[in-house]
Amino acid sequence: MKTKSIEKNQNNKIIGLLFFGVLMGALDISIVGPAIPMIEKTLHITSRESGFIFSSYVLLNLVGISLFARLSDKYGRRNIYIIAISLFALGSVIVSFINDFNWLIVGRAIQGFGASGIFPVASALVGDLFPVEKRGRILGLIGAVFGLAFLLGPFIAGFLLSYFSWNFLFIINLPIAAVLIFYSFKILPKQSVFKTIKIDWKGIITLGIALTAFTYGMNSIKGNTLSSVFQLSVLIPFIIAILAFVFLIVSEKYIEYPIIKLSFFKNSQILIAGILAVVTGLIQACFVFIPKFVIHEFQVEASMASFMLTPFVFATAIGSPIFGRMIDKFGVKWIIMIGLSLLSVGFYFLSQVNGIIGFYYVSGVLIGLGLSILSGSSLRYILLNNTSVEDRSTSQGLITIFTSIGQITGSALIGILLTTTTNGFHWNFIGIALITFGMILVSLKLKKR
Repeated sequence: MKTKSIEKNQNNKIIGLLFFGVLMGALDISIVGPAIPMIEKTLHITSRESGFIFSSYVLLNLVGISLFARLSDKYGRRNIYIIAISLFALGSVIVSFINDFNWLIVGRAIQGFGASGIFPVASALVGDLFPVEKRGRILGLIGAVFGLAFLLGPFIAGFLLSYFSWNFLFIINLPIAAVLIFYSFKILPKQSVFKTIKIDWKGIITLGIALTAFTYGMNSIKGNTLSSVFQLSVLIPFIIAILAFVFLIVSEKYIEYPIIKLSFFKNSQILIAGILAVVTGLIQACFVFIPKFVIHEFQVEASMASFMLTPFVFATAIGSPIFGRMIDKFGVKWIIMIGLSLLSVGFYFLSQVNGIIGFYYVSGVLIGLGLSILSGSSLRYILLNNTSVEDRSTSQGLITIFTSIGQITGSALIGILLTTTTNGFHWNFIGIALITFGMILVSLKLKKR
């Protein structure tokens, strides 16, 4: 009994460590938004240039996911988790103390690269340390961090920027990272999962090229015209991305330990999870545009529009652990279908708001609850239970990649839709409602357990 109590206490400490690590990485996405005007003024940059503050973080986050995931399979979760946090801290040092735009981008890129190792390794650790019946609730708790980060980020930034310069937003990462590294050494298991594994450097580099080209191509599409898709500046990156992906698929067949196992996609459960991850990314991209919709619909200030997102975020943060427990009890299939149904109804309601504030808040709660299922534990739960021990971290990274591709694609397509059609918000929300309804039919092929 005493041994079980000690083990439980140790596992609770590990959950707390993973929780705050993911929170630190997630906050650095949401906390920087309110600081952009101050950064533009201080560094004398344009709004277009300031966009690289986001894209450099996201791109390097994408590129690093597969590398860190595979490294953690070979060299141990603890070692790679510590390296990832250390890189994140290094990027924070650069951003905090060098007031130069080029160095700001370098620092943000290093931060993104470091952050790419935090969440996949945290998810894989859950699979390593906890039995199947407990994974859903723990992944749900960690998934709730993202909702919490989106809620806390703007408020923390608003408070700190009232007293300090924008650099201080990144300085606070340093003591947090130091504490995380200290306790990672103390409590995380240090052994590797699969010592004989080889690193697929060719696959990692090829995947990096493909993702970089895809991201650049999507960001090169002009928001004011569909014809810009056919310009060479857009087509060339997409051609490079397609060629790199084709080369990756062909070459990975002959690699002993590939960065992306094509055999994953022979498993219908993993394939469905990947499709749902892309849709989750599309929904998250749509979420970014909701403040603009609120300003347009209710004629409020930008600060009030951010506050009016609270029902979305609270529902996401509350729903993640609750639905995580339900997955443990009832299985993943019906919970995912419930989430997709909530999203479909929520986005349809959002398209029909027409200035009715109560209707808007109801739709916000429905969307938040639905998103808590898809962005919480459900998809990662599927991959944890459909891959071997040595592939856990790699498979978790794969879900993150698919989600990020959905985010990049969604933000570009939604931006084009809003600028090329009348009543763009209405049709955007209707489109998301139809997509999520279609995903209910796809999810019928999921296993209950």
